[in-house]
Amino acid sequence: MTAFKQLDTPLVLIDLDKVESNLKAAQDAADRAGIALRPHIKTHKLPRFAHRQVALGAVGITVQKLGEAEVMADAGLDDLLLTFNIVGEKKRARLKALHDRVTIRVVADSAETVAGLAETFADPHRPLGVFVECDTGMGRCGVQSGNEALALARLIGTAPGLAFAGLMTYPAAKKYREAAKWLSDAKALFDQASIPVPVITTGGTPDIWHMSEAGIATEYRPGTYIYMDRSQVAAGAATFEQCALTVLATVVSRPTEGRAIIDAGSKTLTSDLLGLEGYGHVLDYPEAKIVGLSEEHGTLDVSGCRDKPKVGDVVRIVPNHCCPVSNLFDTVTLVRGDEVVEVVEVAARGRVD
Repeated sequence: MTAFKQLDTPLVLIDLDKVESNLKAAQDAADRAGIALRPHIKTHKLPRFAHRQVALGAVGITVQKLGEAEVMADAGLDDLLLTFNIVGEKKRARLKALHDRVTIRVVADSAETVAGLAETFADPHRPLGVFVECDTGMGRCGVQSGNEALALARLIGTAPGLAFAGLMTYPAAKKYREAAKWLSDAKALFDQASIPVPVITTGGTPDIWHMSEAGIATEYRPGTYIYMDRSQVAAGAATFEQCALTVLATVVSRPTEGRAIIDAGSKTLTSDLLGLEGYGHVLDYPEAKIVGLSEEHGTLDVSGCRDKPKVGDVVRIVPNHCCPVSNLFDTVTLVRGDEVVEVVEVAARGRVD
C-alpha cells in the first residue's frame, strides 16, 4: 500500500482498467444475449463513464432521480430512462424541461401518477413515453398483476400527451426466472388485447450474467456492474479482483491487541449490510472484520490476523455497497494499478431530488 501512502484519507479509488473490463464484459454478454443494455448511472454518477457505456454499445442510460437526469443531460447524454415515479407539480415541471431538450421516458404504477403526468404533458406530437412499472417479486413499487399492467397501459393510451412505452421491472436478486414468467404472462394479456409492448426492460447486477435467461425482456439495466462490490461478490456476480471501487483508509488507533480503528465510518463506507456480516472487506488484511461504524470511526476486529495493522498503516476496503459510497464523496481518485491518474468531481453526487 506504499503507492497510496501519501494520499489524504479517507478517499475513494476507482481503478480505470477494472472499470473498462467490467463495462466490456457486460456489453459483450448483452450482445451475445441479443438484449439492449441501458446502464444505470446511479452507481458512478459520472458523465465520463456514462458516455463510455454508450460508446461501447449501450442504447442509452438509466437514472433514478431528476437531479441525475439534469446532470447527465447537461453533459450531453440524450437518451434517458428515469425509473422512479414522478409525483408533484414542481417535479413534473422539471421533467417537462428535460423532455423539451432530450429523449426521456419515465415509469408509473398508479392512475394518480399517470393523471399528474397527463396534466403536464399534452402535446400529441411529442408525447412523453411512460412505462408501466411491474412488481415481479421485489416488493417495492409496481403494479401487482398483468391485468393491472394492462389497465394502466390503457389509461396511459387515453392521454394525448402520453405514450405507452412498455413494461419495466427491477427483479429481486436470484428471481430472474420468476420475473421472466411474470412478464411473459403479462405480455400474453397485451397480445390478446392487441396492444403492442414496445420495450420490456428489466435489470440488476446480481443476475447480470443471466441476461440470456431474461425471457421476453428486450432491455437490461445493470448499475453496480461498473464497479462491483462485496455484495456482488457474495452474489457470485464478481470476484474481489474485479472490484474497481475501493475505499482508502488509515489506521488511526490500536487501543487493544485485537482492535484497530480506521478513519472511515458510516459517512464513508455506508451502514448497508445487505445481508452480510460486517461493513466491508479489507483487501490488505482479509482476516480482519469491520465490526462497527460510527460516523467517522470504523472498528476492525483484527484478532484473527497473523500480521496486524499498525497506527499509520493505510488499508484498502471493498465496501458492501458501492452505490451509496459514490454519493458520499465530492470527488473520486482515478487510478491505473498503483498510479494516480486524476481526481474528478462526482457530478451527480447528492442529486437525490
